[in-house]
Amino acid sequence: MGTSYRAVGTREATAANLAWWDADADDYQATHGEFLGDAEFVWCPEGVREADAGLLGPVADKRVLEVGCGQAACARWLAQQGARVVGMDLSGGMLRHAREGNRRTGLDVPLLQATAERLPIATASMDLACSAFGAVPFVTSIDAVFTEVSRVLRPGGAWVFSVTHPMRWIFPDDPGPTGLTATQPYFDRTPYVEVGEDGEATYVEYHRTLGDYVRALAGAGLTLEDLIEPEWPEGHTRTWGQWSPLRGKLFPGTAIFRTRKP
Repeated sequence: MGTSYRAVGTREATAANLAWWDADADDYQATHGEFLGDAEFVWCPEGVREADAGLLGPVADKRVLEVGCGQAACARWLAQQGARVVGMDLSGGMLRHAREGNRRTGLDVPLLQATAERLPIATASMDLACSAFGAVPFVTSIDAVFTEVSRVLRPGGAWVFSVTHPMRWIFPDDPGPTGLTATQPYFDRTPYVEVGEDGEATYVEYHRTLGDYVRALAGAGLTLEDLIEPEWPEGHTRTWGQWSPLRGKLFPGTAIFRTRKP
C-alpha cells in the first residue's frame, strides 16, 4: 500500500474508484450521513445549502440530473421541491445507501449506475444538472463529462457543480498545521494515486487548475456565470477530511461553478 503521482488511464481509474467507493460507502455514510441529511442539498463541507444559496434557481417541475449523487440526499431535496430528478453514480455501494434513503423518506428518486463520462440520458432532456463533490474530481476527462452534460441539457439549462478548490492541490491533505505549507506544484496535473501491493491503483483523484475548468466548460459550449468560493462560516467547527476551521479561515476549500448552456 502506498501513494504516488503518476499517469492513470480511464479504465484503471474507473475500476479503482468504483472499488474504492463501494468499499468505503458504509464508512462514508456513517461519518458524514448526519451532516448531509436524508433530504438536504449541501454543496460543500463549509455547509452551503441550496435552500439558502439558490444556485440552481427555481426547480419545481424541472427535469434535473444529479451527477455523482452518492447517497442522493441532494436529489431527494430536489424532489421535495417539486423537481423531476434522476440520481446517477458510479458506485453500487453508494447507490445502495441512496435506495435506503429513498425508503426512509418515501421519496422514490430514480437511480442510475453509470460513469459521468458516458451519461445514459437522452439528448436535450434535462433542464438542470448538478453535482456536489460527485464524479468530477475522479474522472480522466472533464472535457468528456462537460460535453456529455451539455448534450443532455436543453438550451438555457444550467450545470452547477462543486469541487475541491484547485489551490488545495498544493497543500498536504491534512486539516492541521502540516496542511498549511505548500508542497505540491499547482501546475502539476499528474493524478494522485493510492496503490495496492500489486502496484495497481486503488484510488485516483485528478487535479485541474481554475483555468482548466474554464477552458473545458467553454469547449463544451457552456457559459460560466459565477464562481463561488465559500468562506468558512463563523462558529463552524466540523473537520471533514482536509477541511477544518484552521485551514478554512486562511484559504478556500471549495469552488462552485455555475454555468449555463446558451
